[in-house]
Amino acid sequence: MRAMRVLDAVLFDVDGVLIDTADAHGRVWRAWARARGLDPEAVWLATQGRRRADILRLVAPGRDPVEEHRALDRLMAAEEPGFRAFPGAAGLLRALPAGRWAVVTSSRAEPTAARLARTGLVVPEVRVCAEDVSEGKPSPEGYLTAAARLGVDPARCLVVEDAPAGVAAGLAAGCVVYAVASTHRAEELGDAHACFGSLEEAAGAVLGAMAGGGGGGGGEGAWTGA
Repeated sequence: MRAMRVLDAVLFDVDGVLIDTADAHGRVWRAWARARGLDPEAVWLATQGRRRADILRLVAPGRDPVEEHRALDRLMAAEEPGFRAFPGAAGLLRALPAGRWAVVTSSRAEPTAARLARTGLVVPEVRVCAEDVSEGKPSPEGYLTAAARLGVDPARCLVVEDAPAGVAAGLAAGCVVYAVASTHRAEELGDAHACFGSLEEAAGAVLGAMAGGGGGGGGEGAWTGA
């Protein structure tokens, strides 16, 4: 077995990794699509791992983005009270040293901070959100930006993602990538260095990678890249 790489920071996606929002986002985007005569399932598929602005350019290029953002905000506001952190998320974040983790999300800054706080999660100082990048996932820009803000080499960062676009972004940034199969099947996340059924299952491996232990015990969840 090759020696474990000791990692210096963890970069988390938010929706689908730390906070369970997938069903709500599905309802919102499908309702929005139906009201505009668009195929709800095609629109929902197009949203995966992308920033809202990128989604609107892709599925509704002729519409006023300001008005569409407002319409989506109204729909999402009704869903916000139902958001919950995934089991194990709060404990994992508390166990990580301050200044050695960040969030990288396709969501906007204000709702991201509010959701983290509302669901009882630590709000990190470094948050890279939709407004902070010129290109969303699968571009590596978000993860490279987070690593730079933390002062860490991207190659010594662990990315935790739930979507193929996010996995691709982390890999393109040169990071180690762990996937959690909370919103996609494991086979759709196969390019990740390791895949787990849930964040709770991944927590030990995340903490182990930060300590150089790789999750204590090897197997599917331990990453042994040089």
